[in-house]
Amino acid sequence: QVQLVESGGGSVQAGGSLRLSCTASKYIYWSKCMAWFRRAPGEEREGVAVIRTIGGSTYYSDSVKGRFTISQDSAKNTVYLQMNSLKPEDTAMYYCATGDGCDSSRWSREYYYTYWGQGTQVTVSS
Repeated sequence: QVQLVESGGGSVQAGGSLRLSCTASKYIYWSKCMAWFRRAPGEEREGVAVIRTIGGSTYYSDSVKGRFTISQDSAKNTVYLQMNSLKPEDTAMYYCATGDGCDSSRWSREYYYTYWGQGTQVTVSS
């Protein structure tokens, strides 16, 4: 079992920034990749970004590319999501997850992720 705890959510005005953190209870290299997903009210959960824990390669959804950056600190068992130039449509509950769907065709599909955090709310006002 692995516990994932997200933090860093909050309310911000459009154009602002937030940094989300996801700390794992276990050495992150046990999992091939760690990802951020989000779910807006009334919508399905969607993949936002993923990082391969060994090598550090990343993928992003088109909606956040160029604005969000995923990174990791293995010494702290933590993955981050730096979110800049936030828009009202970024408002959602953000979740981190671990799994092995690290390639371009699988990373955004929930099926490939085993453990999930409880989520942290991000609200962007216009």
